Amino acid sequence: MSNLFVFGFSDVDAAQRARQEVLDLQRRKLIEIDDIVVVENRDGKIQLHQASTAAAGAVGGAVWGGLIGLLFFMPLLGMAVGAGAGALSGKSVDVGVDDKFMRELGQNLAAGQAAVFVLVRKATRDKVLKELADWNTWVIQTSLSEEDERQLAAALHAKA
Repeated sequence: MSNLFVFGFSDVDAAQRARQEVLDLQRRKLIEIDDIVVVENRDGKIQLHQASTAAAGAVGGAVWGGLIGLLFFMPLLGMAVGAGAGALSGKSVDVGVDDKFMRELGQNLAAGQAAVFVLVRKATRDKVLKELADWNTWVIQTSLSEEDERQLAAALHAKA
């Protein structure tokens, strides 16, 4: 089961840096995420900055298309068709945090502020908290229990 964390930031640059730090934590195998999105309130207009699933779909489609193409002695054609179909399906599938929910929460941000939505599957809690302590952020919402959410907020404010 995944947990949702929404952190607020004073500007989109800080939120983008935080997003990159979470991705670095994932590369270091300290956290496994299902989704990460930066939501920006640009003078009342909410913008979502999320990774494209089209590229992943294209790669998967090319692999499957190539394998199917081998069966019919046309691997290059199979790869091309599979990549195209995979890209289209990857682009049309919305996984992770619901876009409508993110836009609604984004309306609560002041103009110029941003939030990072992180859907976490698994994390090494103490090491990740140590990294988060350097962020200048606040907790907007989580799916944690009230007590765990208080502990998270306290850990973030301990260094501030």
